[in-house]
Amino acid sequence: MQNFETITRLVCNIAREAGSYIKKERVNFSVDKVERKHAHDYVSYVDKGSEQMIVKALSEILPEAGFITEEGSAGHTDEQYVWVVDPLDGTTNFIHDFAPYAVSIALCKGREIVVGVVYEIVSDECFYAWQGGGAWVNGHSIHVGKSEINDALLCLQLPYNSDAYKLVIKRLIDHFYGNVGSIRMMGSAAIALCYVAAGRLDAYVERYIGQWDYMSGALIVMEAGGRVTNYAGEDYFMEGDSVVATNGVVHQVLLDAIELC
Repeated sequence: MQNFETITRLVCNIAREAGSYIKKERVNFSVDKVERKHAHDYVSYVDKGSEQMIVKALSEILPEAGFITEEGSAGHTDEQYVWVVDPLDGTTNFIHDFAPYAVSIALCKGREIVVGVVYEIVSDECFYAWQGGGAWVNGHSIHVGKSEINDALLCLQLPYNSDAYKLVIKRLIDHFYGNVGSIRMMGSAAIALCYVAAGRLDAYVERYIGQWDYMSGALIVMEAGGRVTNYAGEDYFMEGDSVVATNGVVHQVLLDAIELC
């Protein structure tokens, strides 16, 4: 039986160490060192270096665990435990020296997320949760907000797959703009989720994203009292590419709007 609280605290240290490396590299970072994975989807040696550090350190905590990583430096087969790692969530933000950007690490056991850690590098905030342990940031308990839709602050994110999502996001903005408190775009799925958990945002929606983008933040939202589903409203979202995360109060309103798109 694993002690998930102990594991979470160890992972927080690993995320902070990777964040320190990223912050140091940002000082003299050059756009000449950026590679293009797909249209508007970037990676650099910093993403890869961070991932290698994280994979090595996590392997020492649970040698029997597999990995799902954004940059593909480790893999998995049929392991009971699987780490899900985004070594630098918000790479485009990082390239432009525009906060936020973060390290995101989750641990899954079968169909359950049991540990989630997101370290926002610029603000030095470590968000974390373990199954049944509540949600936290830098030692302080966090909870979702209570805003109704008229006063809600929504994050309507823009994924890289613009051709497939352009019509949807236009309709969502048209539907909500002027009818909610306001709309934001973060550039980091992991941080958007954590901000929902902390009550700074009331909802976040995005599609065409990877498991490494949302897995850790999703657990943090749920442990903070919020709700997370996919675009179809299904509670099991872990193998899909869409996420709706809210304070719970506005969740059905978001799902209804997505259905219209």
